[in-house]
This record gives sequence, C-alpha cells and structure tokens, in this order.
Amino acid sequence: MNPDRPDRPVRRGRFPLSLRRNPVAWERQRPTWREARPAVIARALKRAQARPSGNWYVVGATRDVRDDRPLGRTVAGREVVVWRDAARRLVAGPGVCPHLGAPLRDSPVRCGTLVCHWHGLALRGGPFAGWEPLPVHDDGVLVWVRLDDVGGEPPLDEPVVPVRPALSDALSAVYVGVGTCEPEDVVANRLDPWHGAWFHPYSFVDLTVVDAPGTSPAGAGGQEAGRGAADGDGFAVDVSFKLAGRLVVPVRAVFTAPEPRTVVMHITEGEGQGSVVETHATPLGPDALGRPRTAVVEAVVAASDRPGFAAARTMAPLLRPLVRAAAGRLWRDDLAYAERRWHLRSTGRFPG
Repeated sequence: MNPDRPDRPVRRGRFPLSLRRNPVAWERQRPTWREARPAVIARALKRAQARPSGNWYVVGATRDVRDDRPLGRTVAGREVVVWRDAARRLVAGPGVCPHLGAPLRDSPVRCGTLVCHWHGLALRGGPFAGWEPLPVHDDGVLVWVRLDDVGGEPPLDEPVVPVRPALSDALSAVYVGVGTCEPEDVVANRLDPWHGAWFHPYSFVDLTVVDAPGTSPAGAGGQEAGRGAADGDGFAVDVSFKLAGRLVVPVRAVFTAPEPRTVVMHITEGEGQGSVVETHATPLGPDALGRPRTAVVEAVVAASDRPGFAAARTMAPLLRPLVRAAAGRLWRDDLAYAERRWHLRSTGRFPG
C-alpha cells in the first residue's frame, strides 16, 4: 500500500501473502494522533448508541450451547440460561431457580429438560412454577437473548445481525473476554481505527485510515470527505495483517456500528474479501467493588475463494483455537484501552 495514494484499490495478488518492500520501524511510522480526533470518535459513538438494538444481547457462541448442560451468563445483572430442548430448539430464561434460587447454570440438561440440581425442578422451556422463558435467537454463530426490561427500547423480533459470508463456505470462531468497563468503552475502542499499528504492531502494519465520517482522509489534499464509507457512516482502513517477518496480508477494511453494542469490520478488498469480524459488547453487571463489567464477544467469520480455503475449513477444529488466541492477544491490549477510558470517564478526567 502507498500512504500517498490512499484511494488506490487494494488488489489481491496471485498468492495470499505479500512481502513488505520497505518496512518502517515502529517509531518512524506516520503519527495518527492528529487524525484520531476525539470529537470524530465521540460523534460516531453517539450515532451508534442512537440506533435500535431491539433489546437483544449476545450471550455467547452457538457452539457453546451443548446438549448436556446450559450456557449460563449474567447480562446487566440478570442471570440467564440457554439450552436446547428435546427438538434441539433453543430455550432461554432466568438463571435463578424459582423454587429456592439455585443457579441453573450449574444444573444438567437431560433429554432437553433442564433439571435443577438442588431439588429436581424440571424446566422444559415453557412457563412453569413462576419461571418464564425469554426470547432467544441463534444466528448460526452467536446466541442472543432479548431482555426488554433491561434494554427499555421497542422490541424487535430478531437482533440486528450483520451481513456475513455464507456459513457453509466460511470458517467461524468466537472469542470471549471480560473487562472492567462499559459497552460504550469497547465500542469506542473499535471506532478508533487509528490506534491499530501503534498499539498492535505485532498484528498490524502500514495502516492508513482512508475515509472517516466528517474528516479529510490522508492524501486527499485537505478536502472534506464527509462521505464516510459503506453506508456513509463507516471508517475505511488500508492495513496489512502481519504474519511473520516481512510477510503480510494487505486488505481494505470498513468499520461500522449497526447497533449500540456492536462494531463490525468488513473486508471489502484484498484477501478474504467478504470476511467479517464482529465485536459485541454485553454488559454483565457490577463487580464486588461496584465497577461495571463488560463481556467482549468477538466473532470471526472468514471466507475466501482460494482453492486451498476449502481444505483449510476441514481443519476448523484445529484452526479455531488459533483464531481465538490471536483475538485474545489483541483484546488483552484493547481491554486495557477500554478500561483506561472508563476509569478516566468515571473520575471526570477524560480529555475533552
């Protein structure tokens, strides 16, 4: 990529990898702090927060809902359990047994029935003994639960699920991490693409934000862009994913926020075109010190028309842990970013 020509398309070569011709040392790369204007990020965050979520919250990965036990999560201070009934349909509801308050997340599932391990109260998915089911949705990668009394918005029949590659032709993996912050801090992190090559030099190099809402992209002669990217409200980035040494994968990625707790990175040009990385922020509730906790649920849905990708998909059980490990390395840093942001906001010291 040529930082002096940010409008130049990212072309895919014959081979998936490229060799960096003139590597730039970390400390000599172009500073991005002037472009990463706090007001631009704040306005993008505000627009995201104004979009409807329909009160849907991501609780985890589809693969984590097993036949023999429920998936238990705490969402905004409410215990929730999800399991599959005898017909393998998803069931969701409160995670507190209505009898004496047992944690249903620790109870087994037998033939589609959740059986409380304290006294044997059996839940088959319908209302029973004061227990009421919750709306639940499985999009094939993630499981969502609708909590109308928590979200307080007009409910939607289904969550706002981003456009993805066909799952039958894709490789998917889900990473879950937890930080001391609020969902807006996670979303703000993702709406700051300028930090990528500075904060994550082990993964990203040669990063240029070529388009952002209300900003002038580098190399545009200072003219106001204003057009954004994708739907007019996205951040377009030319960046190379670093593999080893000088081997990189150059792509163009567009970041958008389709709802208040989600940011999606679409690969629009280059290797893996059509692939997405979805970052979902789910509030968990306060910790023992009263500080907010948020779960980052990141779904990677990768696709490629390369002949070797079909073979790679057959190795999905081996590749998923590697994808989760790569996401975990990034989020160890990015959660520190989000936690720092929350700390400064909560103490009234956040810049601006």
